[in-house]
Amino acid sequence: MTTDFVDRVRNRLAGDRRQADPVAVATAVRAEAGGALGHEAVLDAARQARDEFVGAGPLAPLLDDPATTDVLVTGPHEVWTDGPQGLTRTGIRFKDEESVRRLAQRLALAAGRRLDDAQPYVDGWLPAAGPHGRIRVHAVLPPIAAGGTCLSLRVLRPATHDLATLGELGAFDEAGANLLRAVVSKRMAFLVTGGTGAGKTTLLAALLGAVDPGERIVCVEDAGELQPAHPQFVGLVARPPNVEGAGAVGLPELVRQALRMRPDRLVVGEVRGAEVGALLTALNTGHDGGACTVHANSPAEVPARIEALAALGGLGRDAVHSQLVAAIRVVLHMRREPGGRRRLAEVGVLRPEHGRARVVPVWRAGRWTVDRHLFATSGAIAC
Repeated sequence: MTTDFVDRVRNRLAGDRRQADPVAVATAVRAEAGGALGHEAVLDAARQARDEFVGAGPLAPLLDDPATTDVLVTGPHEVWTDGPQGLTRTGIRFKDEESVRRLAQRLALAAGRRLDDAQPYVDGWLPAAGPHGRIRVHAVLPPIAAGGTCLSLRVLRPATHDLATLGELGAFDEAGANLLRAVVSKRMAFLVTGGTGAGKTTLLAALLGAVDPGERIVCVEDAGELQPAHPQFVGLVARPPNVEGAGAVGLPELVRQALRMRPDRLVVGEVRGAEVGALLTALNTGHDGGACTVHANSPAEVPARIEALAALGGLGRDAVHSQLVAAIRVVLHMRREPGGRRRLAEVGVLRPEHGRARVVPVWRAGRWTVDRHLFATSGAIAC
């Protein structure tokens, strides 16, 4: 299918002012082809045109695979996926660099963003559709991307596993499961930490599913990943700005709104910025058992990480550390192993030390580093 033919199909669709769904694309292809193409040729041309105009095009089958977490395009013939087996090169091929660029621009438009020479990078969310969850799209155009258009799609599927399922998958042993149940039953406020793809959200969803059904959970998120099996779960999802840059509703505002919704437990899916100040304030106002996730390399680095995020909201160091120790009791650190398995690697508790918050390890690699009965009865190891 030539570039000229594609352009004619594109112009016909634009002239009809119809959504470029598969039926409309096939109709436009047949109209442009006239009698010059046979039935099989028209179907083949329609498939190619659909890749140009509809959804994620040739990447759609990769996104539909439930094992896929990321789809990465670094060139017309360089399409990779990430999943349980790590990065894997696929057989997907684009015709040329311009085809990758057109797909990136179309996905950016679907996310309500602009992507062109004047704005050569984009970060946004695609509308939820199909069998997969929400998709985060990031793209960079040349010459910023020296080797050609780079497109990254992160698939955020709803986290629905319970603690029993995670135990069967090897995330923790029976001792780890008992520890986690104690965190929930004792209403300890906790952070789930780890790197990208370590299983933070999955563990958080499982813990929320173990909360007493009589308690009301109000959760604030960027992407709406959490769907725990709990009858009193209320989710609020942030809204990004539109293409004009207006209409955004951020996490700090949603935290404030959540406090007015009679939460027994307040949850933030992930803290990335100034909302951490609002969360710490909320957890210091009688809302025991709250939780959130945060990117961190290890539990020991959590205080510094929280301090850096809170600084974005103008919260000073002394205030951050005093509020952090008062608000959070437990840090649960997840790690993704080379084989792809996610596991609970370490558990620590927060305690003050010379005016600063410090994470003290209590459980690591399946072994207690303190008396487990002390942990279960104190709630915070004498913080």
